[in-house]
Amino acid sequence: MMKTELKEKLHSYIVENNPELVLNLQGSLSVTKYLEEKVSAIQPMLDSLEAASKPSYIIEELCMNELTKDLRPSKFNYIKEILEAEFEEIFNKRRDSGVLTYEIVNMITACNPVFEEMGFSEDRAEDRKLRYAVTGTIQEYLEKK
Repeated sequence: MMKTELKEKLHSYIVENNPELVLNLQGSLSVTKYLEEKVSAIQPMLDSLEAASKPSYIIEELCMNELTKDLRPSKFNYIKEILEAEFEEIFNKRRDSGVLTYEIVNMITACNPVFEEMGFSEDRAEDRKLRYAVTGTIQEYLEKK
């Protein structure tokens, strides 16, 4: 029961915060297999929390924190926020034409070298230098379009 709930919540999380992962999984291994593997990996934690009679909301929160640890922060949401703040007109046009998610996924690919070089993490998500570098890469991406 809890495993099914966790898979559903993880799926919702990645659709909202990591759509690039969903698109990649559709091309290689399946989303269902990914969800199964992630939830199976935390089975010992789940068993331990259930054995300790922790309330289900606590179990769910702790398990979701563990399941999403490697998915945070969301590159998708980071780029989306920059695009909306710094390139509002383009953001609105892409959103209105229905290609915003697709474009942001492409921008993630363009920005991945910056993310890797500068170490994108929850601790660095507020770093101004990182934001400037990503904004510059988005600008370059948009100029090629």
